[in-house]
Amino acid sequence: MRPTAPDPRTAGTVIVGVSGGVDSAVAALTLLERGHAVQGLYMTNWDDDDGYCTAAADYQDARRVCRILDIPLHRANFAAEYHERVFAQFLRAYAAGDTPNPDVLCNREIKFGVCWEYARRLGASWIATGHYARIEHRDGGPRLSKAADLAKDQSYFLHSVEPAALSRTLFPLGDWTKAEVRRRAQAAGLPVHDKRDSTGICFIGERPFTEFLSRHLALRPGPIETEDGAVIGEHRGLSFYTLGQRSGLHIGGRRGARAAPWYVAAKDRARNALIVVQSADHPRLLTMRFEVFDLRWLAPPTDAQFDCAVKTRYRQSDLPCRVRVRDADSATVTLQTPARAVTPGQYAVFYAGDECLGGGVIGRRDPFEPAPARPASGYNAPSAAEGP
Repeated sequence: MRPTAPDPRTAGTVIVGVSGGVDSAVAALTLLERGHAVQGLYMTNWDDDDGYCTAAADYQDARRVCRILDIPLHRANFAAEYHERVFAQFLRAYAAGDTPNPDVLCNREIKFGVCWEYARRLGASWIATGHYARIEHRDGGPRLSKAADLAKDQSYFLHSVEPAALSRTLFPLGDWTKAEVRRRAQAAGLPVHDKRDSTGICFIGERPFTEFLSRHLALRPGPIETEDGAVIGEHRGLSFYTLGQRSGLHIGGRRGARAAPWYVAAKDRARNALIVVQSADHPRLLTMRFEVFDLRWLAPPTDAQFDCAVKTRYRQSDLPCRVRVRDADSATVTLQTPARAVTPGQYAVFYAGDECLGGGVIGRRDPFEPAPARPASGYNAPSAAEGP
């Protein structure tokens, strides 16, 4: 799928979300080179400056970029909306023992929600960001697909953006690799050409996650147990752990156990117990089938059952699957092969080739049940019908 863009002569104003990083800077540069009327918008979504927040420095970088590009820079604070629409839901999910992904909510509710409405009040006809994704504008609506640089593709995080917002969105970096973006920034004299990419959850950044979460959720310690019920440690609270987690369990050597690392395999919420196993591919960590709710479709399915591919986390290869749509809000996903650590609260995002179809929140998952082993000899006794 090739991206399409409006004619710069008739498109009107494009407001670019300028974050102070190299990607948004080159997005603005690219649109200017195409002849668009461009303005910048720097948004603040998090006001808790405890030494980890880089907002002040990022804003100065955004100012320098816009000064070099000779475009206006607006500034808006959406911290209140962020706390209500993203952070509060993030805390509720963690308190329930799930592992949410607030970056998806941030895109839908803030960057392509309240920010888009703000840009419209500024007179924008289009918005643009430095996301690595591609979009095609057709008569029937926007179609989202993976970026050319699959290592940087961000369509996973954009799957739940409302189609009405995507229909007025541009992703200028969709056909560029990260290396090409940095070279273009350097050639244009942009001071952020070698700025390190931001990492971590959108509002947490690089602050210690457990420390941050413990400021907002009460600790509720409980037992760490093996699958046969033996208590081998104590956890801080189920909210602080996720399926497949290996580090941070603080389980020492155990008499009679193998000298192998432990992995979180399940959360028993009724007993407040954390269940661990000693294999990264243990059956309790695998699943072939899981439920998805809060479905958001960019390309609504025409059949109640269809085959496609799914990602159950961001940096994961596409997994072939069959989707059975139960109603407008939910579906059952059956994988061709078992997947590891499919985690409630994360997002399952569906693809047909490179096109992103939509997705939803992962709910209940069924434990994997391996097929019974065949006899070691390989010999199968004949049935009565077969005779001797």
